[in-house]
Amino acid sequence: MAHPRRALITVTSAHAPLYPDGKETGLFITEALHPFDVFKEAGFEVDLVSENGQYSPDWLSMQKDWLKDSERKVWEDHSSEFRSKLDNLLKPSDIESSKYGLFFASAGHASLIDYPDATGLQAIASKMYNDGAIISAVCHGGAIFPGIKGEDGKSIITGKRVTGFTTKGEEEEGVLDTIKSWKRPTIEASAGEAGATYVAPPGPWEAFTTTDGRIVTGANPASAEVTAKAAVEAFEKL
Repeated sequence: MAHPRRALITVTSAHAPLYPDGKETGLFITEALHPFDVFKEAGFEVDLVSENGQYSPDWLSMQKDWLKDSERKVWEDHSSEFRSKLDNLLKPSDIESSKYGLFFASAGHASLIDYPDATGLQAIASKMYNDGAIISAVCHGGAIFPGIKGEDGKSIITGKRVTGFTTKGEEEEGVLDTIKSWKRPTIEASAGEAGATYVAPPGPWEAFTTTDGRIVTGANPASAEVTAKAAVEAFEKL
């Protein structure tokens, strides 16, 4: 059975103070924009969805070090396809899972807050996985995995090798205590709790992706593009 050449990128709907002076985390822009561009270039139709149809941008992701001028143009242009889809985010009730062959969880630290309880998004991904689609996530996007269930009722990453943002990276950013205050596990911890083997990147900020069957994961913001490309590669093998 040919899977639809259509990708669904999920976006966190949460936001919370994380950075100095109470600046907030939300969607890490390039973690959705880079995959969007990769999928479009590979001939996919692409839709964006969040658990409640809303999002806030992550403060750090809008800074010059993290958003190149060319990317900022796309982000600030409300008529660009990427921004207009962000401005008109879909909700899970708008999504028919059978129309998609690839699921990609974009991130930002805020994903740790809403993805574990995002039952709408999890149900879509569970259905897609059980129908044979590719399920991928980058950075903190893996927070959604424990709730994505295979036909055996276990998380789809049980027994799989996955990567995601390192606990060392959280320490380097000085945000580990904040995450603990949210009563949320780090990506490494939640992968372990779901029965997966966590594979660390060479360094917290180096581009790194790993594929295990139909599960494709990336480690950090620098990995969004390579992870999306690996997801397309996995899709081509279906």
